[in-house]
Amino acid sequence: MLELHDGALNVPEIITRWYTEEAEYNYGAYIPFIGTVREEDGIEGLSFDLYEPILGAWFEAWQAKVEPLGAKLKMAHSRGDVLVHESSYIAAVFSPKRRVALETIEKFVEDFKASAPIWKYDLKNGERLYAADRSTAIAGAGILGGKI
Repeated sequence: MLELHDGALNVPEIITRWYTEEAEYNYGAYIPFIGTVREEDGIEGLSFDLYEPILGAWFEAWQAKVEPLGAKLKMAHSRGDVLVHESSYIAAVFSPKRRVALETIEKFVEDFKASAPIWKYDLKNGERLYAADRSTAIAGAGILGGKI
């Protein structure tokens, strides 16, 4: 399940809803990862643009990868502005086995940072500035693969 939200994520609502949705299944582990906008370089927050078709395909490929392990992934990400100390990203793994969940969440979050088609902007002094120095090029994406 991939969820896209405008603005900051409501962490308690999402985490509780996901837990409730999966509670009847026989999972031995539920491991969430919550990404929060941290204060750095005088930013007021971050703003995000997403390319939904590629993001959806990337996420579905991950679901297919973990399904044979008996695991399930969920992810929520923000579109638009998210202020400092608010959440823009939540990922969670549900798995019958603890080790599968621990290994999957680490690989998934790292691949997300390297491969997801999401562009980050700093919110500074009322402006939205492309965060080129903290963005990751997407391999094989043509002009989208290079830093601007």
